[in-house]
Amino acid sequence: MNSVTEFRPAASYRALVLSTVAMAICFAVWVIFSIVGVELQRELKFDQTAFGLLVATPILTGSITRLLLGIWTELYGGKRVYTLLMLVVAGCAFLLPFAKTYPMLIAVGLGLGLAGGSFSVGVVYVSSWFPKEKQGTALGLFGMGNAGAALTSMFAPMLLTVMSWRQAANVYGIVMLVTAALFFLLAQEDPITRARRASGTKPAGLRERIEPLRNLQVWRFSIYYFLVFGGFIALTSWLPRYYVNAHGLSLATAGMLTAAFTFPAAAFRAVGGMLADKYGARRMMYIAFSLSLACLFLLSYPNTHYTVEGVNGPINFTIAPSVPERAIVLFVLGFAMASGMAAVFKHIPTYYPNHVGAVGGVVGMIGGLGGFVLPICFGLMNDLIGVRTSCFMLLFAIAGINLLWMHFAILRINRERFPQIKGDTDLPEIMSAMNAVERARQAAKAAAEAAEAAATAAEAARRLQGRAG
Repeated sequence: MNSVTEFRPAASYRALVLSTVAMAICFAVWVIFSIVGVELQRELKFDQTAFGLLVATPILTGSITRLLLGIWTELYGGKRVYTLLMLVVAGCAFLLPFAKTYPMLIAVGLGLGLAGGSFSVGVVYVSSWFPKEKQGTALGLFGMGNAGAALTSMFAPMLLTVMSWRQAANVYGIVMLVTAALFFLLAQEDPITRARRASGTKPAGLRERIEPLRNLQVWRFSIYYFLVFGGFIALTSWLPRYYVNAHGLSLATAGMLTAAFTFPAAAFRAVGGMLADKYGARRMMYIAFSLSLACLFLLSYPNTHYTVEGVNGPINFTIAPSVPERAIVLFVLGFAMASGMAAVFKHIPTYYPNHVGAVGGVVGMIGGLGGFVLPICFGLMNDLIGVRTSCFMLLFAIAGINLLWMHFAILRINRERFPQIKGDTDLPEIMSAMNAVERARQAAKAAAEAAEAAATAAEAARRLQGRAG
């Protein structure tokens, strides 16, 4: 993808708003099984592992198609690909009420999952309208479309109180169809695609587009996104079930609490993009991973009863965080994940400006696969371990691995760029003091040599003067 040659604020922000709204509706459809799936489980009576698979099925399609959709968007333009994608998803939503068995639900879920690919389409389309110095903020604002997942958490339970899940699926299909029509009528073709068609330039071939995927850095970004985005989607899908089973809440209340995690996370993504533009993506990723690690440690702790042998007999106490306390920690976790998402995608147009579709597609694909794999793992861990908070334990381990990998990768890169630091083993403060002492010693030595040279010169001049006299 070429760089933006002219920034037109009105057209650019129009494209940003339309893309964000479209992605919000797509994400609402993408996680429809997180709420409707609870009713389906009661109707078809399948176990928690099967529930986890059902919730994760749309995430699979939305993940594995991101690379292809990103490349298609670079080839054919975001307006066409976005519109066609939404029309296909709307058709799948209308098919959902006709699914009578679990295998049929899985098949329709694969089609609904295409909605998750809207992210790759939007990243290419939106970044085409903005120069590099504004892309972090623009993509952060576009990432607010993640709030569509919260729309399902909040409003789907309300729909299910007044209609069946089949009627609710039709409502989703109608909304998706209207969104596709409005986007097609109001959106403009991006300037890069328009300029390429006007000049008759042939787009780059597939081999050239996927060339950056040979870089380990791309896959490192992908693993980061596996945590911050995959974990976000997985929790959005899993939290309603967690609140219902672990705390005995109603589905409506569980949906509202899930929205309290999802909505702020989507809103903070825009803030995360601005912070990444201002302070740097690397620094924001350090903050995001560290904060996620702390929150997941607190969430991992199950309700536990302790007995301590005290001086005057047994001392009993309990650690059992309340629902509001867990919701507050999840709120903070959502902020950390959103900041991490924005920071990861700030890197991509910076490092790979001509390959946003391919690189963004594969990073989004691996992140989306996290949303597919993790709910299945959550269900398996509940069935095998029997601890409700085991989902947070798994995410805690992944966050720790990501933080360590990123830190040591940065150290390695710094050593490659600055070979002189390879032998440094002391703290920076000590090294600075030692360097200052060494510089002072060298300066004193130079001054002594200069003084000696001056004395020698003076002696030579005195001798010459004596001979002349």
